[in-house]
Amino acid sequence: MEGQLIDLTLIWALIIAFGVFMYVLMDGFDLGVGILFPFAPHEEARDIMMNTVAPVWDGNETWLVLGGAGLLGAFPLVYSVVLPAVYLPILIMLAGLIFRGVAFEFRFKAKASKWIWDISFTAGSMIATFAQGLVLGSFIQGFEVEGTRFVGGPFDWATPFAIMTGFGLMAGYAMIGGSWIIMKTEGEVRDWAYRVTPILLIFVLLFISVVSLWTPLMREAIAERWFSTPNLFYFLPVPVVTGLITLLMIKALRDRADYLPFLCSLGLFALCYSGLAISLWPNVIQPDISIWDAAASPGSQLFLLIGVLFIIPLILMYTAWTYWVFRGKVTRDSVGYH
Repeated sequence: MEGQLIDLTLIWALIIAFGVFMYVLMDGFDLGVGILFPFAPHEEARDIMMNTVAPVWDGNETWLVLGGAGLLGAFPLVYSVVLPAVYLPILIMLAGLIFRGVAFEFRFKAKASKWIWDISFTAGSMIATFAQGLVLGSFIQGFEVEGTRFVGGPFDWATPFAIMTGFGLMAGYAMIGGSWIIMKTEGEVRDWAYRVTPILLIFVLLFISVVSLWTPLMREAIAERWFSTPNLFYFLPVPVVTGLITLLMIKALRDRADYLPFLCSLGLFALCYSGLAISLWPNVIQPDISIWDAAASPGSQLFLLIGVLFIIPLILMYTAWTYWVFRGKVTRDSVGYH
């Protein structure tokens, strides 16, 4: 803004983008474990799989709260436009997360009703992930806006592109969940994850290709940004690095390098996220409302920023400490979450 030495709007956009990115990476693998849950070889394998994520799943969702609360405070216009447009998918996502959270608390203590909590964990993970994909697809395709008001219908999100994005995100979370299981388990469970993760990688690459082709066809502005010079040369590293990381992941899976597939999965998600940001920047409400158009007043942004600058380091320290405490492999003899 004119006369303002520091662009608070840009800082807040980076903070929220970071929060969403951390949520996608960290909650993505435990949602992926839930998606893979019914395909595990046996009940003991499911116990081990759940124990790999039970100590960290609730901390992972801290980033969702941070991103959502920050978005409301720093970009209130986004809430007034986007929330009415995707109200139902967000409601479905929250219901799925609740079912999954309840399953964590009850499954380990249940006996005769254990199968109910198996279904709750799986269904909650699948529903939450698919709903997130619907929101993402709707965000990419844009909203029907007049001025600063959403004027579309309650089911504008139910498009073939958004539905395809929902299934694509399910495949992506399942892939990262499979690579997490490889990293955190051993024996028969790890061998099973080594078999399913390459299949999931193929599906993820297929969805990435379809989205990459469909998006510029759907949005002329994105096509112009991608294929005009010199932008074409700026964006070229993204598919090139994606191909290199894919080859590295294939090699890691073949060589049974337990930790590298998970890191490669994170890398693929990071590249997809960066490609999305490059394609849509600086608009926060598609097709043409920028982050500066949607921002709160500088005073409000500064007041919130003071608190966030203390909170984010605390979250990072808590997260690092949790993962350090629960590092290593999870076996059938692990005490885990009981």
